[in-house]
Amino acid sequence: MRLIADRGFGGTYPENTVRAVEESVAFADAVAVDVRRCGSGELVVCRDETVDRVTDGTGRVSELTLADLSMLDVLGTGKGVPRIEAVLEVVPRTVGVVLRLRETDLAADAVGAAGGFPVQVVLASEVPGELAAARAAAPETPRAFAFGENRAPLDALSTARGLDAAFLLAPAPACTERLVNEAHRAGMSVNACPVESREEAERLRSLGVDGVVADRREVLPSASNRERG
Repeated sequence: MRLIADRGFGGTYPENTVRAVEESVAFADAVAVDVRRCGSGELVVCRDETVDRVTDGTGRVSELTLADLSMLDVLGTGKGVPRIEAVLEVVPRTVGVVLRLRETDLAADAVGAAGGFPVQVVLASEVPGELAAARAAAPETPRAFAFGENRAPLDALSTARGLDAAFLLAPAPACTERLVNEAHRAGMSVNACPVESREEAERLRSLGVDGVVADRREVLPSASNRERG
């Protein structure tokens, strides 16, 4: 089962920062980061619509320029909100990257940014139209359809199948043997998110889930053996 570092193991390191990604890629099979467009048009890495929770500033990411964001302090790192390119630059070719598109109209630019680095990229979104745009922009780039706990899992699977998604990013409680088996029959891998304990990871492993998205590496018992020398 694959270990995917949620926001660069955001429960251990300052989330969605270059430092978090640098630290987490030593232990994870892939790292998942959140992508938004800032006020001056560049793609940056930030989970929330605003910078209030993770920086010493306030305001919507979409209304702040890259220069504004660079002047902030993200979670005490002394560094600003990073551009997507700064994060991709520190990912080795042996580690995958899940780019979670937190808004619409990001797919083409995300593909373009990733194209400059030797990384294995998956584009993920909860918005079917955004994954359709991703397919049109870069049909060879794998896509992941994400859904929340308020959506029927088998309905989400049907949507993912219609989008030719390679991955289903499912809430951990929604993962059942039936869902996993049907996804596998459709040629899709299932990644569960978020996974917060070893016990939950083991339950998911027993169901045949392919990967767990976690903010701490300790949730997967074999994580301690993943460090790359």
